Amino acid sequence: METNDVTRDNLGMYAHSDSGPGPALMGAHTMLGNDVYNKDGEDLGDIKEFMIDMASGKVAYAVLSFGGLLGMGDKLFAVPWDALALDTTNKRFTLNVLKDAMKDAPGFDKDHWPSMSDPKWASGVHKFYGMPDAPN
Repeated sequence: METNDVTRDNLGMYAHSDSGPGPALMGAHTMLGNDVYNKDGEDLGDIKEFMIDMASGKVAYAVLSFGGLLGMGDKLFAVPWDALALDTTNKRFTLNVLKDAMKDAPGFDKDHWPSMSDPKWASGVHKFYGMPDAPN
């Protein structure tokens, strides 16, 4: 079954898409589980969580789950929010990374989350995804 913002809209915010909040403003819970693909149409995983910069109130990272089988052995990746593009036609996100390159992406497992506020960690992640360094 396809899961996207429309299928997870339990508040009815997208019921009338001509007058609803999307795609300029989206409910965070409706994007959890959204698929992420690259420009070649390769499935890179799905969004499991959002990390909010509490000082600015902005989304800093989308946590992407990739690999494994049936949710077992998945690796997690904190993808800088600005590295993702919303594909409104296909109701998913696009990330400009080759699928094979994901094996070299800075990732972690669910039991060992990194210190995402560490500037050195953030710099490496932003560099991998071709983004400017995160603001300190």
